[in-house]
Amino acid sequence: MSHIPRLDEEALAELQDIMEDEFSVLIETYLADSRTRISGLKEAVGAGDSERLGKAAHSLKGSCINIGVPKLGSLCFELEVLGKEDRLEEAEHLLASVEQEFEEVARELESFNR
Repeated sequence: MSHIPRLDEEALAELQDIMEDEFSVLIETYLADSRTRISGLKEAVGAGDSERLGKAAHSLKGSCINIGVPKLGSLCFELEVLGKEDRLEEAEHLLASVEQEFEEVARELESFNR
């Protein structure tokens, strides 16, 4: 797999220009929303609900791509595929990677947001 950047700094800088003072609100909303979505992913895996996992991963992927977080978006895409293909036994390991990547993203976005 080619190296996918954690943050698309160009896209983020563009958003920052467009959003101006609202940029920090956008980042905080994205982070809070993502935490909720990741909890939903964990619940879906825990419940053995592959359809719910696929849908939850799809919506998190979309918000990652929109905000400029391609690596996390790519992990979510993989999780979405596992959900669609009903391969939940593989999802747990990937979910741990999603959580870990999100923590890194959150740290970097918060410093980007200063």
